[in-house]
Amino acid sequence: MLLCGPSGSGKSLLAARSGLPVLRLDDFYKEGTDPTLPLVAGSTDIDWDHPGSWDAETAVAAIVELCRTGRTRVPVYDIALSARTGRETVDIGRTPLFIAEGVFAAEIVARCRELGVLADALCLSRGPLTTFRRRFLRDLREGRKSVPFLLRRGWRLMRQERSIVARQTALGAHACDRDEAMGRLAAAAAGRRAPSRTAA
Repeated sequence: MLLCGPSGSGKSLLAARSGLPVLRLDDFYKEGTDPTLPLVAGSTDIDWDHPGSWDAETAVAAIVELCRTGRTRVPVYDIALSARTGRETVDIGRTPLFIAEGVFAAEIVARCRELGVLADALCLSRGPLTTFRRRFLRDLREGRKSVPFLLRRGWRLMRQERSIVARQTALGAHACDRDEAMGRLAAAAAGRRAPSRTAA
């Protein structure tokens, strides 16, 4: 189950409340020293909200290995340091369903479907103002980046939120609120087919 949505939309909280095993896709960010990292247009800030800041190939490999063996080794990423600080083992045992959540999850919907490892793909959407507030308070509390950087990023993402959701749905994720997402998670966990987009 892929779970995406704008930064601050509540993905991690929903995943934790689901009771399902979780693979944190944000741990597959590139390191801050990687020369391929994209920059925000007209700025020297690294664009951590661009898919180019993330290692999609390694993330997909981890998902496939989890589906096939129930275990995989993944990086541990420190967002404040913009660096991988170690590795850990994710073990889902015999659980038939797990959540892979992160802001770039929609980027791998097609690949996961092609590989036969996709149960459903959801995009959480809570509205630009709500998301801005949640994201800023979370990032401030966790000391993820400097306050000026967080304000610049937050303002930019608030203005872009509708286009972010539109892109993620175009890539194959179903846009929904928290309650609908929980319903679709429950359906997938029970082996039932999620409602079609025309019926949703």
